[in-house]
Amino acid sequence: MLIYIVRHGETNANVNGYLQGWTDDPLNDNGILLAEITGRQMKDIKFDYCFSSPLKRAKETAEIIIRESGNNTLITIDNRLIEIDMGSWERKKYRPGEREVDKKAIQQFFSNPFHFEGFPQGETIFQVCARTQSFLKELISRDDDNIYLVSTHGVALRAMLNYLYEDKKDFWHGHVPYNCSVSVIEAKGGKGRIVIDDKVYYELDQVIDQYANY
Repeated sequence: MLIYIVRHGETNANVNGYLQGWTDDPLNDNGILLAEITGRQMKDIKFDYCFSSPLKRAKETAEIIIRESGNNTLITIDNRLIEIDMGSWERKKYRPGEREVDKKAIQQFFSNPFHFEGFPQGETIFQVCARTQSFLKELISRDDDNIYLVSTHGVALRAMLNYLYEDKKDFWHGHVPYNCSVSVIEAKGGKGRIVIDDKVYYELDQVIDQYANY
């Protein structure tokens, strides 16, 4: 079994620096382009199944990758793949100079989210870990020979893979996943291991760390 887990393409929220958890924005033009490039670079992969978060940006990314890779795989929505609920902080800006949220709290979220209390009226990292890992463990337990595509979000992806990372204390695994970055899990006998880690299929000069400043 191989499981390709991708973070969605770029959105205007990523560019403009506002928090986007359950906010249901679509991909922007560059996000569509990145997904197209990613899909074309995966043209030799036959996806037997595809799962996606219910949010537009993840569904669109899955649809584009499936189309551009030459597949016609049906997409199954799984709510466990949705991004973290940012509660009353949804659509608020977080970057210095235009920050609309508590400075100390947002810095804690981006530096050590396991010590972040959670978003007001939203979720904690531990809650996202529980639901996303439930999905992944259930998928791995199928123990078949199929190839899966999973389209999700930055926090959800890191939460899902946390139990497979060598350093589980480093939630962000070095950084927030780049748009359309892909991690691949090889699973056998009900156990999984990461064989490709945060791969981008587009040119490195197109890689943008949208969260370098917070």
